[in-house]
Amino acid sequence: MVVGARLAGLSISQSAQLLAFSRTTISRVYKEWCEKGKTSSMRQSCGRKCLVDARGQRRMGRLIQADRRATLTEITTRYNRGMQQSICEATTRTTLRRIGYNSRRPHRVPLISTANRKKRLQFAQAHQNWTVEDWKNVAWSDESRFLLRHSDGRVRIWRKQNEDMDPSCHVTTVQAGGGVMVWGMFSWHTLGPLVPIGHRLNATAYLSIVSDHVHPFMTTMYPSSDGYFQQDNAPCHKARIISKWFLEHDNEFTVLKWPPQSPDLNPIEHLWDVVERELRALDVHPTNLHQLQDAILSIWA
Repeated sequence: MVVGARLAGLSISQSAQLLAFSRTTISRVYKEWCEKGKTSSMRQSCGRKCLVDARGQRRMGRLIQADRRATLTEITTRYNRGMQQSICEATTRTTLRRIGYNSRRPHRVPLISTANRKKRLQFAQAHQNWTVEDWKNVAWSDESRFLLRHSDGRVRIWRKQNEDMDPSCHVTTVQAGGGVMVWGMFSWHTLGPLVPIGHRLNATAYLSIVSDHVHPFMTTMYPSSDGYFQQDNAPCHKARIISKWFLEHDNEFTVLKWPPQSPDLNPIEHLWDVVERELRALDVHPTNLHQLQDAILSIWA
């Protein structure tokens, strides 16, 4: 436009008035076209220069890889060490988002030994060809403990969108005591019984659960004897009297061989999570163990 106006014979002042540009701009653009043949501005975008260049972004990425749980303040402090120009936490946050990192809660996974990792892999390989119809024949069971008061203890980490299963983005969990303990089971078809455990679960108490609850559930849901009963490897589950009972009833259903340290493979964990969230959402929270037990049974039903 500027070059066209000048070539049409308009003066600098006339071109400036016509195009609503300053005389300086008209003169500069026309001069650059005459000398260099430029017809567009090569000026960089306006605004403050980015304080963290590509090299700084790589440095910040290495800090994240070294400590996923670092807070924004800690990341900023560590980044500024040895740097000529310091940055603030807001710049750190912007840079982290620019390179793909966001603050997330880590996946909670059990602490697993090397030997048990191999057994879990063997279990996965042995069942990799099972279909949905095969898994419909499995009845899942487990114990869980619900507390009157909750200790949040939540931590946050920095990770990219596709790093949710990276081991460095996990937090290990261990079982804790206190509260009300229950045993429950379910299958694809329906919820099973939920049994409160008033004391520490031992082999004798578990035998009562197996004979009074597991057996009728399995024979009713799987009358063709094609059902699988899943249980973990707790000591009371592996007691001699329990193994003997299952052996006597192996013509009615099969006990699924379960890898150790694998609560995360059991879908009943999702049901426990639902019960937990329903408990927290109650308008009137239980104030004693009896109320807590009644609330759990009501939610399950």
